[in-house]
Parts: sequence; structure tokens; C-alpha cells
Amino acid sequence: MMKYILIILTLALSANVNAQSDMQHTPDGVSYRFFTHNTGNRIKVDDVLTFDIIQKTDKDSVLMSSYTSGNKAHIQVADPKGITDPVEGNLMQILMLATVNDSLLVKFPTDSIFKGHEDQRPPFFPKGSDLNFVIKIDRVQSLTEAIAEMKAAEATDAAKYIAGHKLALKTTASGLKYVITQQSLKQKPLKGDTLLVNYTGRTLDDKIFDSSIESVAKAANLNQPGRTYEPIQFVVGTGGVIPGWDEGLLLLNEGEKATLVIPSALAYGDKGAGDDIKPYSTLVFDVELVKIKPGKDNLSKKQGVDEMPSNISATEAGASKGSTTKTTRLRSAPSLKGKIIEELAINTKLYILPDKSVGGFCKAIDVKTKKTGWVYKGAVKLTEKTKE
Repeated sequence: MMKYILIILTLALSANVNAQSDMQHTPDGVSYRFFTHNTGNRIKVDDVLTFDIIQKTDKDSVLMSSYTSGNKAHIQVADPKGITDPVEGNLMQILMLATVNDSLLVKFPTDSIFKGHEDQRPPFFPKGSDLNFVIKIDRVQSLTEAIAEMKAAEATDAAKYIAGHKLALKTTASGLKYVITQQSLKQKPLKGDTLLVNYTGRTLDDKIFDSSIESVAKAANLNQPGRTYEPIQFVVGTGGVIPGWDEGLLLLNEGEKATLVIPSALAYGDKGAGDDIKPYSTLVFDVELVKIKPGKDNLSKKQGVDEMPSNISATEAGASKGSTTKTTRLRSAPSLKGKIIEELAINTKLYILPDKSVGGFCKAIDVKTKKTGWVYKGAVKLTEKTKE
């Protein structure tokens, strides 16, 4: 089939692929010959190879070359016994005879490749011809070594992206990085809620690979035939989306926008997704939590969000509602030396406790988080008395 004409072949080596002497053969009739055969540990299952390759016809016409493309091929060796595809199986069998720095020629009979698919046979592969691979093995790594190297490269690329885009991000325990770019005082979702989310996803080279926003998709020349451009809906916290989304969107209030920088461990991991998302790819999503539809089990939890919190006693029921007028901090003591309990954004709703004022600070409770502490008076605007 035509896929074999392109299989992992983006590399090169100058050699006479017409040389027929000393050819060896697999039981399936695939011929191979080592130009150089070094001593050392032979390649084994799960090793990761980096190699140059040229793909040629019997008449030395180059179909593909890594020297031309500048991209070496990478492949993880699989057990030939578990491979049903004869081309892939034979290639793995032959590679396991090699070691690092070996160079070899592999000749696949096109009659076998196009058996049952003669309509796909190109004219430069007539019956009786071979598809020739000339391979030079540059690196052999264990799977552990290769994964560690790819993870290190991912971390480096992500750091460069963050620095280049001047992103001031918070990092969670899982490694998710995020920044809220548009704030809201509405409620946060709970696991099991249905969320409506607008988003744009991009790779670290700023290539947009998906968007729910029509203008963004068109500007990025995305080919999404039949796509309905509207917020997507999913139940959060149940594994219906990548882990980075499940975690990141639970951090947002309804109506908020954020940028999520999601490492591959919380995205598509070592498999990648499609042509744009390679294995071990950190992804960047601009998201907007448009709407929350409470799950059935969460309805009771959402009641009374703006009611008087239980930690205001009856004697303090005359507390005032207020909100912050600037970004400030809730502290453990009425002093700039007090431990920071939480960061308060502009317009954070507070309950201000009566007669609890010390040295320019007032005692307050965050309406949403119910955390109690001290806030600088100059950053607070009183709005009204609460209902007793």
C-alpha cells in the first residue's frame, strides 16, 4: 500500500542500492545487506532508534532523504512476533540484528507490498521491483533514556514559550500552569457540573490546532468542515476531557477567562494526537468558562452562596457587605507582616465585621471561600448592611 512508500522515511545515506552481493533474506523474502556491521550490543525490543534513511527505487531514483529534509527518523522497536504487517515486521526483525553506527540496505519486494492493491502501484514500481531503504543508525537509547530526554526537551520548550510570551503563571501540584485573564465574582463549578466552554488550543510554536470560535478558526485557516462554532459542553471532573482541562476549569469562576499551559502528562502524553500534537507536547489553551449547569448532586451545594457565612456569630450579624477596590491580600494579622491567607482580586465580595478594626486593617470574611482574616481598609469599599 502507498503508506509503505512513506513509512518513517525522512533520512539519508549515500550508497549503491543496486549492490546485490552478500544479500541475506528473511523467511518472507525481504533482502538485506550490512555495509558496516559493528560489534556491540544488538538492538532489542523497546529500544528507541534515531537514524538517517534514503528511500530509492531500483533505478536509484530518490523518493525521500533525511539529508534533504534535515529530519532524522525515530522509531521504537517492537517485537516482530506481535506485528501482523509484513513490512513493519520484517523491518523490526532486521533492525534487531544491528547496533549503533551500523549502515544497511533493506529491499522490500513491491509485489508483496501491493498484493491486493495493484490499483495503488505507482509506475516507478513495476512488477518484480523493490522498494529500497538505506539506513544509518546514529543513536540507540533505552526507552527510559528516550522518555527522560523527551521530557527534558518538553520542559525546556515550555519554559521558552512562557518567557517569550511574558506569562505570569501559577503552578498547581500536578504541574498545570495557568493565569486568569478575565475575572468574575460568580461561582466556581463542582465536579459533576456541566460546563459550556469556549476555547482555542495551540502548540508551543503558536500553531492553532483547534478552536470553538469561528473567527479564530478562520484566521488560523483551520479545516473543520461541518463544525458548529459554539461553546463545547462536558461534565467536568469525570475524565471526559484531558486531565489539564478537568483540573484547570475547576479553578475558574463562571464568566472567567484563562490561559492554561498544560504539560503532556495532563494532555496527550507519549501518544500525541493527530498531525499537530506530537508525543510529549505541552499545549496552550485560551479558555472561557461561559456557563455552569449544576449537576443534580450539586444543586444543594450551590444554595446560599451570598448568604451570611456560618462563622459570623449572632452578635456580629450587623456585619457590612463590601468589596475590594484593588488587588490586595487577606492576612492572618492586622499588619503587613501578617501571613498571607489568600490573594483578593478587584471586586472580591467580603463581609466586614463590626468594631473589628486595628491599625488601618479591618477584619473580613471572603464571601466565596469563607476564609477569615484582615484586609487593608484602603482597599475596601462598604456597600450595605447584611440582613439579620
